[in-house]
Amino acid sequence: MEDREKIAIIESLLFLSGEPLGISTIKEVIGLPESEIKRLMDELILKYREQEGGLLIFEIANGYQMVTNPSYSDWVKKFKGMQLSTKLSMPALETLSIIAYKQPVIKAEIEQLRGVNSDSAIKTLLEKRLIKVMGRKEAPGRPFVYGTTKEFLQYFGLKDLTELPTLKDLVREEAA
Repeated sequence: MEDREKIAIIESLLFLSGEPLGISTIKEVIGLPESEIKRLMDELILKYREQEGGLLIFEIANGYQMVTNPSYSDWVKKFKGMQLSTKLSMPALETLSIIAYKQPVIKAEIEQLRGVNSDSAIKTLLEKRLIKVMGRKEAPGRPFVYGTTKEFLQYFGLKDLTELPTLKDLVREEAA
């Protein structure tokens, strides 16, 4: 294996880790001697420093970590301030599932399936931009019609709605 490939593997591990990665962990994964890992890490650290990009690699807490470049901290803070929590409650997940599979759907149909009020869950999903108002139904009261968004697809790693698991897939998973 060439140094370029070894460095790319280490870089991938650092990116995925999200926390300091010790030499012993890297050694366990790729099976290189510690001295070689240290040499490759020094090269990787220098490469990131020289390119003056948005990411750097630091030696932190007896390991190595990929971090954002402090030079761009103002923009990172601004972006982080815009981010909403990515965790969804069970009621929000239930509501989102109904919308994903039944869209376009109105709140009354969601509540009929769930058996409870869904105001809070719908509000949360709208705030997180996982669903959107697609229009109004031609019915008494002209209720809002809901559907999923591009952010929904990104959140769940889907190319399009046809990639949603079918009921058969879900039943098969539970049986396994």
